[in-house]
Amino acid sequence: MRIWFKMIRDNHLLKDYMYEEYSDDTRTHKIFRGLDEVCLAFDLGKPIWLDVTVADFKRHAKARFTKDCFVEEIDFDYLEIHVIEED
Repeated sequence: MRIWFKMIRDNHLLKDYMYEEYSDDTRTHKIFRGLDEVCLAFDLGKPIWLDVTVADFKRHAKARFTKDCFVEEIDFDYLEIHVIEED
């Protein structure tokens, strides 16, 4: 599985991160581990999965974590997660 994380502000890419994992673990566990890793790399708190975020992710394998998903203030518009390759 390959997941692309992008930090966006004013329609500009600030940072991106490619997470790859090819274990036999579940899709959900891989996604959560990837999110943990990118939050550590970007020095962010973990975002909350709101219902709309989960629905978008299920529908498109892509979702955006906006300021409403973070407990602390963020200096970007959103963090996007996009599964670009599945096992």
